[in-house]
Amino acid sequence: MSDTHTTSSDVAFTPAVKAIQARKGSRDAYARVEQNGGWRTEVDENLAAFLSQTNSFYMATATADGQPYIQHRGGPKGFVKILDKNTIAFADYSGNRQYITQGNLSENPKAHIFVMDYAHRRRVKIWGEARVVDDDPALLKSLMPVGYKARPEQVILFRISAWDTNCAQHIPQKFDAADVAAALASRDARIAELEAEVAKLKSPVSAAS
Repeated sequence: MSDTHTTSSDVAFTPAVKAIQARKGSRDAYARVEQNGGWRTEVDENLAAFLSQTNSFYMATATADGQPYIQHRGGPKGFVKILDKNTIAFADYSGNRQYITQGNLSENPKAHIFVMDYAHRRRVKIWGEARVVDDDPALLKSLMPVGYKARPEQVILFRISAWDTNCAQHIPQKFDAADVAAALASRDARIAELEAEVAKLKSPVSAAS
């Protein structure tokens, strides 16, 4: 199969996909997207802001013969770094040492990143090619989040071919435990302030009675 794409969205809209879209009635709508240039191919302010708040995503790779694999990657907010308008990167931490993703990338660089923002019910899909860099300690150090307790093993560079967003339909709203804890702490602090104010207001009445 040729990798020649007329528009950026062809990375996902293969002839087989387009045939199904035509059969099910959505081809005309997506054809208009293609006429306008397809999906975005460079990091813009919106994607940069989204990734700066990302602490979790899923990365898909496949073997040379097409067996897919999805692996979770996480870290503190901002662990995904933007190197240039077409490249994002992150420090890859030591884990269970199966190296499935690395093995897949060694024979098939095509990869996909799927990022969920449950709190705001948003998602971003990023197509591209990835490679492992395990011989650049300076780059690895620059990508390692300060103070994060993990052992960095290598770098994964991801060159973007196209990216797109999805609607919020069917995304359940969930919140990170740390964000919930911070909100509860703020609420409890405010309650304590109000209780102290009420106690002050009551004290003259109690003294007078």
